Amino acid sequence: MKQKLIILSADAMVTEDLSLLKTLPNYKKYLAGGVECDHIKTIYPTITYPVHTSVVTGCYPDKHGIYGNLDFTVGLHKQPWAWDHKHVRRPDIFDMAKKAGCTTAAVFWPVTGNHEHIDWLCDEYWPQGPEDTVHEAFKRMGSSPEVLSIIDRYEPILTNRVHPGCDEFLIHVAADIVTQFQPDLLAIHPANIDAYRHHTGVFTPQVDAGVIETDRFIGIIMDAVERAGLLESTNLCLISDHGQIDVVRNLCLNVKLVQAGLIRLDEKGEIKDWDAYVLSGGASALVYLKDPADKRVWQKTKDLLDGLCAEGVYGISHVYTEEESRREERLGGDFSFVLETDGYTSFADSWLPPLVRSFDTSDYRTGHATHGYLPDKGPQPVFLAKGPAFKEGFRTGVHPIVDEAPTFANALGFEMPDDIDGKAMDELLR
Repeated sequence: MKQKLIILSADAMVTEDLSLLKTLPNYKKYLAGGVECDHIKTIYPTITYPVHTSVVTGCYPDKHGIYGNLDFTVGLHKQPWAWDHKHVRRPDIFDMAKKAGCTTAAVFWPVTGNHEHIDWLCDEYWPQGPEDTVHEAFKRMGSSPEVLSIIDRYEPILTNRVHPGCDEFLIHVAADIVTQFQPDLLAIHPANIDAYRHHTGVFTPQVDAGVIETDRFIGIIMDAVERAGLLESTNLCLISDHGQIDVVRNLCLNVKLVQAGLIRLDEKGEIKDWDAYVLSGGASALVYLKDPADKRVWQKTKDLLDGLCAEGVYGISHVYTEEESRREERLGGDFSFVLETDGYTSFADSWLPPLVRSFDTSDYRTGHATHGYLPDKGPQPVFLAKGPAFKEGFRTGVHPIVDEAPTFANALGFEMPDDIDGKAMDELLR
């Protein structure tokens, strides 16, 4: 029988969560006795959309082109997210699966909007205004009529961007996709644990409740697999993208750019013109220049950032030029600088005072805990798998997260392109 693969990415689950998870019934039933990686090294920045794009492309951000969750636009108080797959510059596992003759599905997997090679798609998206509807929103991001009928069925339990309501919705949508369409490859992305960490801190009772919820989500999906008669041919992989660190304050560094004349405001306090702009990634930030070729502005901005870093009170532990971040962390793109946290500060986008802000849990970047920092910091993400493609009772050591895409591909019997950055974890496979 043809093998199938389900990838469940529990956003912000970390190795410390596994001690609780391993006591729970669905872990014991569906993952115990499989394979486990001791240490998955994620990418820089440790942000959901870049990491999930690395997971499915096997490439670092300098190749795949996703640097954060947001589609950078100057002057907006709320930035649009990078929902649409058009932003991705590399083929991914869905593309290669279709080329190999497999059927594909994804539910709330980041940066998959209007993906031409996902047969049954429910992108991570939400209505964009009071006049927008759930049905029209998901249709706009590429959900087919048969998937829209499932979405309509579960819309009553959907609470947009509120957890665990949206996770309950997406898990039930995914379960129905399993029973109705039996895709060869299914990728699912619940974010309840991530949200609880942002709202309450890295290790809290609410996070433990999220781990228990995740075990229940595993049960819902695998119950659908069993009802479809697919258990013996299905491989289940439980992964995550990053951890989080607790922070104590938020800093709005664009306030310093306004003071330096690099951002100019009108009489209403809106941006009239700009030379440089800091876009927060939580515990890191990208600095864009309106004209990256303007050497005078480049040097003025660098001198300002280096000075803020040297003062030691502005939350910056290191200033990378784009060339340095590309060379050292494989993070390269159309920005000019990268700012790394001091370990207890997160960054916000506002250009209006005050410089230092209190927590704002409506934005994942400015809650009680966040991510975006260098990949060696903080608790680390997980990789567990069980099924006919994987060995039994096998542990492996350190692997970069870009190794996951070629491992998933090999488990399904096809290969990723030769020029990706990752290598298959063949020691895990039968």
